[in-house]
Amino acid sequence: MPAADFNMHEIHWLMDMFNTVDVGLVVLDRKYRVCIWNGFMENHSGLLPSAVKDKDLFDLFPSIDEKWFRTKTESVFVLKNRSFTIWEQKPYIFRFKNYRPITGKANHMYQNATFIPLTSTTGDVTHVCIIIYDVTDEAVNKIELEEANRMLEQISRTDGLTQLPNRSFWEESLQKEFKRVSRSQGHDSLLMLDIDHFKNINDSHGHAAGDEALRHIANIISNTLRESDMAGRYGGEEFAITLYDTDAEGAKVFAERLRAQVESSHVVVNEEVIKMTISVGIAQYDSAFEQHEQWVAAADKALYKSKQEGRNRISIANNGA
Repeated sequence: MPAADFNMHEIHWLMDMFNTVDVGLVVLDRKYRVCIWNGFMENHSGLLPSAVKDKDLFDLFPSIDEKWFRTKTESVFVLKNRSFTIWEQKPYIFRFKNYRPITGKANHMYQNATFIPLTSTTGDVTHVCIIIYDVTDEAVNKIELEEANRMLEQISRTDGLTQLPNRSFWEESLQKEFKRVSRSQGHDSLLMLDIDHFKNINDSHGHAAGDEALRHIANIISNTLRESDMAGRYGGEEFAITLYDTDAEGAKVFAERLRAQVESSHVVVNEEVIKMTISVGIAQYDSAFEQHEQWVAAADKALYKSKQEGRNRISIANNGA
């Protein structure tokens, strides 16, 4: 075969590969006009090479982040080095629909991209080639895995019955807050509360009623609490609340509002109306506390005092004792 014919075959093969390869290939000149547009780009954009040739890229695709794109490509033109972007940094450059059956739930094609400088015979970078990789499967799998891990983490931190943070997570948060308030010598308060005569609810109305009572109290706590504060189910019928930047008197105002709401409300189980009350113990942070457990013990002791004095009341620990 003559050398000229062999070269023609090579060019033909290259063009076939160029148009059938499963990646996008785009070549832009220095003015961001489209010079090359392969089959992948045609198939996903619906635009023929003849329709985009010599057209301004940003006129064709106004959804492209022009400022970001120019910054990315200018470094390639000037430094003559390749540049890369991955979907975690930028989900896509060209907003193409996702047609992959495995990841049909994705609204768009996730893309990685490589920017390659193309030099002239004089060594100047006159064009840039952009290779677009469809990484939708990889991206969706990673996103779903991360979401599953977030859900598992949330489940591990949440009490299944009340949907409040469980004791483990609440106490972990308290430990961190204890260290912070110890350094700042701030005014946090800790509340321990439980449902009065909870055993009677279970014995008289059944455990389903007891569960409903717990959910009811948890709901009142959630609706009363500031977003910045932290409540959790401590165990059984007992709840714990950390009020940040709140002294004992401020905590008492909060606790009274909570106590009054519980007393004036009720739950209905099997057409039976169940009324309940709560007892509360408050302990303001004290610099004498060396560990967060002493803080909890002080609030628990104040709760015990409320129980001894007749329940449905609030007691404040004396100097963290």
